[in-house]
Amino acid sequence: MDPNGRLPIPAALRKSTGIEPGDLFFLDVEDGVLRFTATENPFDILAAHALKEYRAGRTISLRDFATENGFTLDDE
Repeated sequence: MDPNGRLPIPAALRKSTGIEPGDLFFLDVEDGVLRFTATENPFDILAAHALKEYRAGRTISLRDFATENGFTLDDE
């Protein structure tokens, strides 16, 4: 660990596993063993799903949703 609390990952391991700068990890300690697993930001996953649904034509506008469900978005 460096003085700033960062844990360097050797270049060969980064290359062989495809680890890129900015990747996120979940850290766990069990029986004195440190394990880390690559993870994704849940907001990135959600955004990718939303774009996929939009491009497939399976979304509607907020105004249309409000109309279909009987409420208005305008201040009254």
